[in-house]
Amino acid sequence: MRAPLIEKAKFEAGATDFVVRLAFLGLFAWWSLELVRPFVPIVIWAILLAVALYPAHAWLARLLGGRRSLAATVITLIALATVLGPVSILAASLAESIQWLASGLGSGALKLPPPPAAIEDLPILGEQIDEAWTLAAGNLEDAVLRYGPAVLPTGGAVLGKVAAIGADVLKFVVSVIIAGFLFVPGPRLATGIRAFASRLIAPRGAHFVDLAGATIRNVSRGVIGVALLQALLAGAILYLAGIPGSGLVAFAVLLLCIVQIGAAPVLLPLIVWIWMSHPTTFSLVLTLLLVPVGLIDNVLKPILMARGLTTPMLVILTGVIGGTLTHGLVGLFLGPVVLSVFYELVVAWTRLGQGPTETPIDGAPPPAAPGAP
Repeated sequence: MRAPLIEKAKFEAGATDFVVRLAFLGLFAWWSLELVRPFVPIVIWAILLAVALYPAHAWLARLLGGRRSLAATVITLIALATVLGPVSILAASLAESIQWLASGLGSGALKLPPPPAAIEDLPILGEQIDEAWTLAAGNLEDAVLRYGPAVLPTGGAVLGKVAAIGADVLKFVVSVIIAGFLFVPGPRLATGIRAFASRLIAPRGAHFVDLAGATIRNVSRGVIGVALLQALLAGAILYLAGIPGSGLVAFAVLLLCIVQIGAAPVLLPLIVWIWMSHPTTFSLVLTLLLVPVGLIDNVLKPILMARGLTTPMLVILTGVIGGTLTHGLVGLFLGPVVLSVFYELVVAWTRLGQGPTETPIDGAPPPAAPGAP
């Protein structure tokens, strides 16, 4: 009788000891996460930058005779020059544009032209858009009072994040510097991550890691990179031409290009306004400069993206809005990339066992089975 009681007491003591240890471990894990939480978006964005730019680093290292540290330094300096130069100017212009828009709305000096007659004939939302535009052209204050309650909750949150642009640019700088330190140990880190993923999700863990890397490169270069290039070019052209609200226009171009709508909904009305309010020669020059900016993605995306983007627009749009509301300007780029990677991994995981082939990575055919020709 005593033996079972002794065994029961030992089991209870062991279980209690395990629970206490687990509680302390969970406490320290939670505490550690709380300490590093402010830096998580910066570190994640640095990792995404390193993965996206690593092919360029490898190419430059071969060009420099295998000097990988020098190649990492050059790419880091170029990325820092981009952030501290055009991106900072665009961010400052965006802040000025928001201030100009707010002052114009407050003073009543901001006026909108009447809507074109073709707007009303548009399917589905034509009449509603024409009604709202006509009201705003006649009395902007009434339009704000009527449509403001539906727009201001989200708009206020977005504007609050935009107001912290200076801190977001600093986060970009820190992320670029961290990414620069990840280039040299990149192959060793990738090997370790593949090994860990293989143990965690055997036997296709390494395949999932490769798929995540391919998705990061596709979205960051073919979507984020091209959208940022279009926004920077549009903002620079409008800023140098003295067009008011150039930063706001560039930000709208960036958003629309990231969600795969394109720059046309912003640039075409702007070009029409320029022709209506500026001299012919000035308008012609700006048109010849802005039209290629709106079409450049049709040329660059097939070059930069190794395979077609399969992520739905809704996933990218959710990443843009959620990332911006959660992490500000950094989240604008971070959100769609992270959600796209998660979506691709979930899709690949759900397709396991449906066929012998795996999802191709970077456009490469599935690996042949052992012994296959």
